[in-house]
Amino acid sequence: MIAFVSGQVAAAGPDGAVIDVHGVGYAVQCTPATLAGLRVGADARVPTSLVVREDSMTLFGFADDDERQVFELLQTASGVGPRLALAMLAVHSPEALRHAVAAEDLNALVKVPGIGKKGAQRIVLELKDRLGAPSGGAPETRAPARAAAWRDQVSAGLINLGWNVRDAEAAVDAVAADLDGADVPPVPVLLKAALKKLSR
Repeated sequence: MIAFVSGQVAAAGPDGAVIDVHGVGYAVQCTPATLAGLRVGADARVPTSLVVREDSMTLFGFADDDERQVFELLQTASGVGPRLALAMLAVHSPEALRHAVAAEDLNALVKVPGIGKKGAQRIVLELKDRLGAPSGGAPETRAPARAAAWRDQVSAGLINLGWNVRDAEAAVDAVAADLDGADVPPVPVLLKAALKKLSR
């Protein structure tokens, strides 16, 4: 297993980054929140989990070791593969997932695209004794952004990924126009939407 990769961030996109480790580029799939912490051209140490299938080998990257451990534990539940586990971590922090499972909060789990009520019930049933107890404090959720604060966070994330200030602000404005008064989703979701605007 590849426990982490350490090197210069060679490239970053909507779903992942390439880390140059002594001349070898490792493609790493990440959540938007993890990607927002990576700057092209800067050094980074990314905890990873290698998922091997018959026809592929995919490296998933995380903000820290706890996130990686939760990613691997999530996949022990029936019907949860690496893509769904990554989606869960894009919406909820590890601590928020522990709170949701411990409290049997199905409403929190169904916020993840791809998880319905029955799937959420199964996840709670199968993971309640595996994820561990929450720390006791308020969960650090990747909660819906508020007012103008999300604009600054998304803009900073885009700049960290290598976009210039003008393009970043234009993408943020386009995402804001799409919202048009609707509920503001979590910052990682907004960042992904902004990256899609820039890739067109």
